[in-house]
Amino acid sequence: MNNQMNNQNTYDMNIENSRINQEGVNLNQNPYINQNVNPNIPVQGQGTNGFNSADFLKGALVGAAVTYLLTNKGAQENIMKAVSKGTELFQAGMEEMKERMEDAKAAMESNQE
Repeated sequence: MNNQMNNQNTYDMNIENSRINQEGVNLNQNPYINQNVNPNIPVQGQGTNGFNSADFLKGALVGAAVTYLLTNKGAQENIMKAVSKGTELFQAGMEEMKERMEDAKAAMESNQE
């Protein structure tokens, strides 16, 4: 049985044997990672520790606004009224557009006769 398994597995399982030894090349270096990055240069727009106060301030303001809207009943009612009004205006606009399309279709039919 073991002899049969050895015949089936003809690949070399030792990864060291599959590496081509070239001078000046670090074979353990990952070719998919950018190796030329200088860790001493900070990324643009960030401090040395990665903290950006402008982004923090934006996040804090957005978080405060969302918290206010989710917890204030009056604000929720006003938002729902505005959404309802917007929906009504949209529906009225769609009806007006349908009427204009029908008018244009009728005008085309009368011109063809």
